[in-house]
Amino acid sequence: MWFVFALLSAIFAALTSILAKVGIDGVNSNLATAIRTVVVVIMAWGMVFLTNTQSGLMEVSKKSWLFLILSGLATGASWLCYYRALQIGDVSKVVPIDKLSVVITLVLAFAFLHEQVTVKSLAGCILICIGTLMMVL
Repeated sequence: MWFVFALLSAIFAALTSILAKVGIDGVNSNLATAIRTVVVVIMAWGMVFLTNTQSGLMEVSKKSWLFLILSGLATGASWLCYYRALQIGDVSKVVPIDKLSVVITLVLAFAFLHEQVTVKSLAGCILICIGTLMMVL
């Protein structure tokens, strides 16, 4: 089931790029990010209440709060940079560079989460890097 959600995530991320590029025409990229963020907040809390999971809020540990807040700050910084890049660059060049996050995530997972480096994951990282270079040069 995780694969279905991961695939849907990729599809929605692709739609995000195209819709954002059209939507930011004539709009400050920071304002556009703020508008998008409000929609995401409403949608996320809507899902919490729809699934009746709001009671779990008080059970979140301090460690989880810290790392979720840090993750939120990283997401915000990513979105601000992404929207600015989309505003001034071509989607076909911005998106491949943005997707280098896959490689960076794997490196960080190996370094900090002690996930195993495999020949497949290393080959995949190299191919993503080569593909990105081919798309943006």
